[in-house]
Amino acid sequence: DGMKVRVIGTPKVHEKSGQFRITVEQVELVGEGALKRAFELLKKKLAGEGLFADERKRPIPRFPERIGVIASRESAAFADFKRILGNRWGGVAIQLAHVQVQGAQAIPDIVGAFKYFQTAKPRPDVLVLMRGGGSLEDLQAFNSEEVAYAIFGSKIPVVVGVGHERDESIADYVADLRASTPSNAAELVVPDRREVAYAVDSMAGKIYGTLASLIRGMKSDVDHFVLRLDRMLRSQVHRADALAVRLVAATSSWLGRTRERLEGSIRLLKNLDPRAVLRRGYSITRLANGKILRTATVAVGTELQTILAAGQIRSKVIGKQSSLFDAASHECAARE
Repeated sequence: DGMKVRVIGTPKVHEKSGQFRITVEQVELVGEGALKRAFELLKKKLAGEGLFADERKRPIPRFPERIGVIASRESAAFADFKRILGNRWGGVAIQLAHVQVQGAQAIPDIVGAFKYFQTAKPRPDVLVLMRGGGSLEDLQAFNSEEVAYAIFGSKIPVVVGVGHERDESIADYVADLRASTPSNAAELVVPDRREVAYAVDSMAGKIYGTLASLIRGMKSDVDHFVLRLDRMLRSQVHRADALAVRLVAATSSWLGRTRERLEGSIRLLKNLDPRAVLRRGYSITRLANGKILRTATVAVGTELQTILAAGQIRSKVIGKQSSLFDAASHECAARE
């Protein structure tokens, strides 16, 4: 279709027929128009196969410990990458896979480097494919289907930094993260230590503020609890004092009433005591069998026992009358 190509191979001329033949080893497009057309055709094909889909792109580790680099060892791009990486974040191990980045050996070198890193021990946390700027023809290896599939099949996240900001490649679209330049790739794969230090300080300040606020809140709660407890204890002490006063008063009152009842009972018992009656001048008269004599219904001559407050008297009935008060009244009438 009018494309210009560069054929690399082994030529051979047939002596008899004069035919010219070449055993082709590699075919390269030449000419800016042909390369752009081939680029667009491959881009459309790979997009249809899902190699550029955003949902398949993997996140790049925030703090990688080991970075696998696919680049030319002597390139300015690799030198810039190392310099910026060291300035931003130290202590990262760089594992380089030296490759040709243009020419016939570039594609097999790059594909081989991807295969190597998949089984490398230790395995890198992220891969960076890079080269400096160049013409569209110089960047042909990064616009190849083989390199695109190598990036797509990588088990390790891939960052691609090829050429200058205006350059684009098929590798950029397949990569998990596109960097505009190799220097930008260094900025994307590691954080800036100053920004991290600021973020840590800011986070520490927030944590300190949160903890201080929490401690103040807890202290306020404790103070409030202590105050409530003190009030509660004071209330309970006051209540206990009041109960003690009431208990003492009630006990004293009960003891007083009990004492009065007891003293009354003692007085009653004393009054009911026969000996007390005897001490008032009364006596008890009993028959010989011990039966108390209550009336004058005894025969003359009956022996009696009279109990006094002090001592006893034995006597015999020599006479009797039915009522002492009736006799007294007759005696009074006779005297009148």
